[in-house]
Amino acid sequence: MTSSHREPHPPATGLWTGPLSHRALNAVTWGAALATLALLAVFVVVPTAPGPSPAMTGAEKYEKVQSLVAAGQVATPEVTRDSFEVTPGRTVFINGGTNYDWAKLVLLSGDWPVTDSSVTVITRWMRQENYIDTWWNRNNPLNNGWGSGGNSGLGSYPSLTVAAENAAEALNTHQGYSDIRAALASSASAEVTERAIWASPWASSHYANGSIWHYTPVPVVKAPPGAW
Repeated sequence: MTSSHREPHPPATGLWTGPLSHRALNAVTWGAALATLALLAVFVVVPTAPGPSPAMTGAEKYEKVQSLVAAGQVATPEVTRDSFEVTPGRTVFINGGTNYDWAKLVLLSGDWPVTDSSVTVITRWMRQENYIDTWWNRNNPLNNGWGSGGNSGLGSYPSLTVAAENAAEALNTHQGYSDIRAALASSASAEVTERAIWASPWASSHYANGSIWHYTPVPVVKAPPGAW
């Protein structure tokens, strides 16, 4: 009688053994590892920067970081400045040397505004007292007797500068010239100032109350440098 020999069954332990059991275990192990890595990835992913909000301006949306590199040595260009100086009005008028400059010098010496109307009156006045081409005669353009050493305005002054100062002093001092200086001080029209001159005792003829007064433009004539 023959007897068959059978391998005993493995004990029921609930665990697989052998090659199949090892493959299953490896699959489970890898699955667990992948799940763990996926869970970690959720926490370690770096959040991306938020997009620009609608409230941001166009400049802010496209703003870029800029850098500046300064040179170690920069050549400094040489700056040239024009020189200037302020020349007092008195010097300007003397250097100008014309009959119009002398009229302005009278106004400046009398502390009156140097206006076109006042300059026009004085140059006309000078023409009534002297020839145009020799208005500097005896350095006394207005034939002023104040401090000139002569009667009836026939005296002379050492220079046209002194003559301007004396003419202004006479107008500011003599009571009969009050209307003239008031007109000059207020920059009155030429007509107002001229009427004040005619009514004053400056000329005994009173210029025939203006009937012999000339109104044509007075030419610009320069006096010799020595007259100043």
